[in-house]
Amino acid sequence: MGTSWNLPSLPNIRAAVIVPGFLTGKDDFSSLANSLNNQGIPTVVVPITLQNWLPCLGGRSMRPILDMIDFTVRHLAAAAGDLEDFDGFSVSPTDSNDNEIQHLIPNFSYSQMDCYHDFCNNPREGSSEGGKSVWKPKGSFPVAPEASGKVALIGHSAGGWISRAYLSERKYGGKYYGGKNFVHSLVTLGSPHGNAPGPAFKGVEWVNSEVMDASSGVRALAVSGRGYRGDSSGMLTKSSYAFCCPKGSDGSQYDGDGVTPIASALAMKEYVPHADTLVLDDVGHYPWSDSFGGNIVAPDLTKYHREGRPWYGDEAVMEKWAEW
Repeated sequence: MGTSWNLPSLPNIRAAVIVPGFLTGKDDFSSLANSLNNQGIPTVVVPITLQNWLPCLGGRSMRPILDMIDFTVRHLAAAAGDLEDFDGFSVSPTDSNDNEIQHLIPNFSYSQMDCYHDFCNNPREGSSEGGKSVWKPKGSFPVAPEASGKVALIGHSAGGWISRAYLSERKYGGKYYGGKNFVHSLVTLGSPHGNAPGPAFKGVEWVNSEVMDASSGVRALAVSGRGYRGDSSGMLTKSSYAFCCPKGSDGSQYDGDGVTPIASALAMKEYVPHADTLVLDDVGHYPWSDSFGGNIVAPDLTKYHREGRPWYGDEAVMEKWAEW
């Protein structure tokens, strides 16, 4: 077990950090952040790019992503006192993708050589055992000032279970993040929380070996979409459902958001007993038609999104979980 820090209790602030899902990045969630800002919830996105995910492939330790979550949460928590009278930020005239509040998160250094070093040195057993091999990823991240409030975490897809690792009482890769000291709420959107075979789910098994109850001080909500049947929504959906479910399933009998089946998305409640759950009708996993290569990776899901079927980040859908 990690040693909990004896930090003074911080006030809860109506502000949020979005954790992108596997192989996605900040720019994919800028629109959602802008919508939340317009709702009066100052929101930033962890500044992840595809490069940051590469060292984590194949069941390796998620410490590169956890370090970036910690960096972002701490900087927003440090600015929390200035956000109490928040009345909305406009989009920056110098960057059409970023709202002004995103600029509260300073620039950091993570080069291609850093990525190569991390890919070569990241211990493959890291995810399965919480990173028993002590390993420090590369990169230079400015230290945040002292926190003045707690914020919410919004984890999309794999970003949801990785956020649970950030909140863990245990050390991961030799580091205790102590995320619950800076986070008052966790919302997961289409996140795979259920155990399943394969290296990619060793990290999920690790977080599921610990129960986080109400004494953590962190509220939790697991959100799932439905309306995308495994037997009629394309090959990616069928394969993804099979990937997320117990061995022997071909994915065809499940319903979900097109990537994560309902049972897996709501499985967080088994390990976070006080968590609430929300199932949204006809809501998809991701804005496929807005994504480069979506029509190649997920042609059926791209077609559905282009025809107007919503995803978790569409404003009308977002309002259903953001006010929780």
